[in-house]
Amino acid sequence: MTGHESDGAHRRVVIIGAGPTGMTAALLLARYGVPTLVLDRWEDVFPQPRAVHLDDEVYRILDDLGLGEDFAAISRPGRGLRLCTKDIRTLAEFERDPDDRPHGYPQANMFDQPDLERLMRSHVSRYDLVEMRGGCEITDVQNLKDGVRVSYNSTDDDTPHWVSADYVLGCDGANSVVRRSIGSKMQDLGFEQRWLVIDIETDVDLDQWDGVHQVCDSERSATYMRIGTTRYRWEFQLLDSETLDEFTDLSAIHPLIAPWFTSAEIPEMKLIRSAEYTFRAQVADRWRDRRVFVLGDAAHLTPPFIGQGMGAGVRDARNLVWKLVGALDGHVHDCALDSYEIERKTHAKAMIELAVAMGWAMTGGSKLTGIMRTNIAPALGRLPFIGAKVTASTTPSLTRSPFVLRSRGPVRGLAGKLCPNSIMNNGTRLDDVAPGQFLLVSATPLTIEQRREVERRGAAVVEVAASSDLGRWLSHGHAVAAIVRPDRTVMAAGKSVPSLHTVVPSTTLRTTLHTAQNPLHNPTPTAAAQAPERGAVRTATRTATKRRR
Repeated sequence: MTGHESDGAHRRVVIIGAGPTGMTAALLLARYGVPTLVLDRWEDVFPQPRAVHLDDEVYRILDDLGLGEDFAAISRPGRGLRLCTKDIRTLAEFERDPDDRPHGYPQANMFDQPDLERLMRSHVSRYDLVEMRGGCEITDVQNLKDGVRVSYNSTDDDTPHWVSADYVLGCDGANSVVRRSIGSKMQDLGFEQRWLVIDIETDVDLDQWDGVHQVCDSERSATYMRIGTTRYRWEFQLLDSETLDEFTDLSAIHPLIAPWFTSAEIPEMKLIRSAEYTFRAQVADRWRDRRVFVLGDAAHLTPPFIGQGMGAGVRDARNLVWKLVGALDGHVHDCALDSYEIERKTHAKAMIELAVAMGWAMTGGSKLTGIMRTNIAPALGRLPFIGAKVTASTTPSLTRSPFVLRSRGPVRGLAGKLCPNSIMNNGTRLDDVAPGQFLLVSATPLTIEQRREVERRGAAVVEVAASSDLGRWLSHGHAVAAIVRPDRTVMAAGKSVPSLHTVVPSTTLRTTLHTAQNPLHNPTPTAAAQAPERGAVRTATRTATKRRR
């Protein structure tokens, strides 16, 4: 973290909050050559454990940022889900297929959030384009005519400071100052429970099934999972009469976790923390006000029952940044940035509602409901299609927007879905082809003129065999070609190349993409004049609007 510079300094983008969401946005912006300032309340990584799970779709984003190998070293694959009684008797078991990796990574991954944050900060430090500034208490964010003013106080001496920016990303958590500054409010989706979260370090082998244990008990629901070689996490629903003060030492906690230990004695272990969390289901009513956006917990809160809390914020950053870069370059019209809220709000709300449903199904209800659940769960565990649904990591398609040209017919097609990160003929994966660019993936060879037009627009052509993984994926989606966005979401798909190749947006994203190993010290501004057809995305926006009508 660096010290404060003179007030009034300007940045293309200011990110408020240096958690996983803010760091994902900073890394993406750096790769596109955008100078960025990150402001955070803390000087260093907040040390307490929080998130412990992410899926393969989010792992794919981390790998695209260059974090894949390092993340593998600090994480472990999740085996699946086991539904249990309060005495850890198995009701049903849903085990993942370890070989089912459509994106190249395990479908569930356990880790310690502070480890991930340290990893992300170490990679951010390799870019001269990103300045980290800690000890900043944000006091106000103001939309002005030509930019945004961010006011903050130093936590050292309460000295006021301010900076300006073209855009501000509010990644400042559940109590977001940025969200309040744009007049956005959280909408309640009808879930609130108090839970005790316990993290333990021990060399004792618990000799337990190496997946998530969900205790389905109406009186005391609980969750257990192994995070690392010697790290374990328990979560217990608190009774109305209980407080955190009753569970601050091992002797008080041991009766809760004892069913997972073979010995009746308290083994040698270290209590890393015990904390009370109120699990809520909420989504912000507004995610954008002109040049200010909210992301992550500032925009949505979810119960943890499907492990999508932190990952949702990473998805937010992935969805927004390439559009923001296009707006800074002049290729994306300002109104097209509304697609961020259109796409992400619907997706996040659907995931929150799924988490709420899973939460009530596994933990809610009366004693009679609990008895019914105990009797039904074993039957569910014997149905393969139920197991596939429980362990699947695929998230819903994005809704229609200027960058998702979905049809309204009964066959929804591929638009809005995530393109698989399939292995190509040369042994690399799709994400290694023109990272950060639009792609036209086709199972039909393009003519010379079609290829020239796609490449003139700044996109890359990926021709695949009909018998390949991507060829079969296109066929199953009733298409022969698809436009794939920089975040690897399908923008549009169709049964002919001529119907698609002129819909590819014109960008110069490829001209500003950089890596941490070769950061750009003095980047040339990505002026709109550098690229032809700056209005192409505006054209795509108008086309999408006409189709919606």
